[in-house]
Amino acid sequence: MKLAKSLYFQILCAVLLGVVVGHFWAQQAVALKPLGDAFIKLVKMMIAPVVFCTIVTGIAGMTDKRSLGRLMSKTLLLFLGLTIVSLIIGLAAVYLFKPGVGMNIDPATLSTEGLTQFTASAAKLGVVDFFMHIIPDTFMGAFNKGEVLPVLFIAVLSGFALSSMGEKGKPVLDVLEAVSTMVFRIFGYLMRFAPVGAFGALAFTVGQYGVTSLGSLAKLIGTLYIACAFFVLVVLGGICRAHGFSLWKLLRYFREEFLVVLGTSSTEPVLPRMLEKLEKLGCKKGVVGLVLPTGYSFNLDGTAIYLSLAAVFIAQACNIDLSLGQVVTMLAIMLLSSKGAAGVTGSGFVALASTLTVVHDIPLAGLALLIGIDRFMSEARALTSLASNAVATVVVSISENACDKQVLLSRLNGEPVVEQAPATVGPDAAWVAKPGHHG
Repeated sequence: MKLAKSLYFQILCAVLLGVVVGHFWAQQAVALKPLGDAFIKLVKMMIAPVVFCTIVTGIAGMTDKRSLGRLMSKTLLLFLGLTIVSLIIGLAAVYLFKPGVGMNIDPATLSTEGLTQFTASAAKLGVVDFFMHIIPDTFMGAFNKGEVLPVLFIAVLSGFALSSMGEKGKPVLDVLEAVSTMVFRIFGYLMRFAPVGAFGALAFTVGQYGVTSLGSLAKLIGTLYIACAFFVLVVLGGICRAHGFSLWKLLRYFREEFLVVLGTSSTEPVLPRMLEKLEKLGCKKGVVGLVLPTGYSFNLDGTAIYLSLAAVFIAQACNIDLSLGQVVTMLAIMLLSSKGAAGVTGSGFVALASTLTVVHDIPLAGLALLIGIDRFMSEARALTSLASNAVATVVVSISENACDKQVLLSRLNGEPVVEQAPATVGPDAAWVAKPGHHG
């Protein structure tokens, strides 16, 4: 049966089975945690080589390096705009639905047990520390932890160096092309275990925290999901329409990746596959390789929505009235903390802790209200951020004439794609790939 062989169908069944097992056999389900952890570790070990090879070969294939500065400035401005809109949507949602009003919580009665690891991580999220963290201790050190930003930094430098070498750099470029093909092939093998990983991760979550734990704070969770849905459907949907393609068809194209994220609450396991599938949409390797990994650190829109919503929720629950000045100050801090949390486990919660450490108007102890249900809200954060980065990559590609619109629409419509020579893509020769570059 063709449907049974579909990865999408297998992951969907695994997710549903994980919820059932976690609910009815909670004790056994908790023991399944290593299945999800192992899958995430397997995929994370491939992120550094995938990002490095994609960016280096992409940059080396560009004929006009001056366009790189324009690309990065355009990308970061788009990310900044999306983050500001996300923070405002989270703020509007929490003031509209008022999920914390009436709880009448005394901060002095809240237990801070279990918050130490998050506040300790939050203390390391200063702006200077964040930018210093981008620079690895050694060239190879960038690959040790598998974090995206240090690898991206090394890859951009390597790409420029290789490009400036001319013919002397061609043997190295050929080797990296071969390595890139190899690591994507390995990743293809690993993705066959995605249903097992999604099953184990979701079974553990439901078994450990229990669906019943959602009851008391269901209004808060519902508010977050509504805010995220509004951002995706209205904001991202409007951006897609303005650039001539369908948001719904784009989301459907990445449905397998969204299910993996739903199961694991992390966008990292799908980064290599997202790079590959965005290239198949007709977007040039150089653009995809720079925009998507950068978005993983600088475009966490789901986290941004959560930050403004959760902070004001704590204030509402503790009967604290925030002035306009306090809210604006808080949003400015969140603009930075939402970026700095990239690559930190439980990034949304850590970013919130770092914000409340600076904003003394809201008690840090209020985090105790959220720690039990944070895992159920992390799915919304991860799914929203992934959708935003997918849309941003396609939009930047189109604006840079680095996307074959015919291939994009054909792929999204599920129609057969006729491969064309790279030179036919757009009027801007800066993005014409060299022979052998796929995209």
